[in-house]
Amino acid sequence: MAPVDVQAGTRGEAPGDVKLVKSAERTIAILELLASAPQPLTTAEIFKQTGYPRSSLHWLLLTLLELNWIEQTPEGAYRIGTHALLCGTAYLDRDPVMEHVSAILEKVRNATTFTTHYARIDRSDVIYLATRQAVDRRRLSSRVGRKLPAQVTALGKAILAEYTDAEVRQRIGDGPYARLTPNSVPDFTALQAELADFRKTGHAIEWEQNTVGLCCVSVVVPYRIPGTDAMSCSMPVELATEGVIAETVETLHSAAGELARTLRAAGIR
Repeated sequence: MAPVDVQAGTRGEAPGDVKLVKSAERTIAILELLASAPQPLTTAEIFKQTGYPRSSLHWLLLTLLELNWIEQTPEGAYRIGTHALLCGTAYLDRDPVMEHVSAILEKVRNATTFTTHYARIDRSDVIYLATRQAVDRRRLSSRVGRKLPAQVTALGKAILAEYTDAEVRQRIGDGPYARLTPNSVPDFTALQAELADFRKTGHAIEWEQNTVGLCCVSVVVPYRIPGTDAMSCSMPVELATEGVIAETVETLHSAAGELARTLRAAGIR
């Protein structure tokens, strides 16, 4: 039997001598690349962004295509396929937290009229697990499964504020960070100052740091220590007065506390 192709490396939050299977790592990297791309990518574009050997890349793409994990456009470019959706929805169906989230998000959305999100930290990013659209649907369009850098979202900052500065730096580095808008936090020094304020107030806020025209406030759901999940409300900046933000934060704190009590009572940690 031929030896398994592996490389040494570490992933996640805990250090260790984890041996990564190179072919599996490359397969996942291709799927994540296609999932995050705004449009289908050609083989040449995938090669340019991954640097994988052309022969290996060719067979990985053919395998993923045959198994319906990716699809090919009439022009020959690749995009994420239906089986990726099946796995994503299976995660939401089986996560014990999510069955308790919908009713709480509905309550917050109805009380505030703003689009309400639920997200979880994933290394240096946050992944949106649930969303309830604003009463006025023109205000924001968002989707479950969206992933954004933690430092440009109120959700991510609320969770990062649960950690020490050293732990935050280990997660996301010193920067400079990618700028989604001119207001995006540029580096760790700027983020550190924001997190210090958020630890005092008990909530996080961001102004147009990932989407121009939007303000977002967020609080952690305190069922784990340190927190991993948060909920937020997004609103147009012209509506984000001091009074509206204060009322929204109060509603979020009440809902997050209620959800945390429900999860702990159900034995979910």
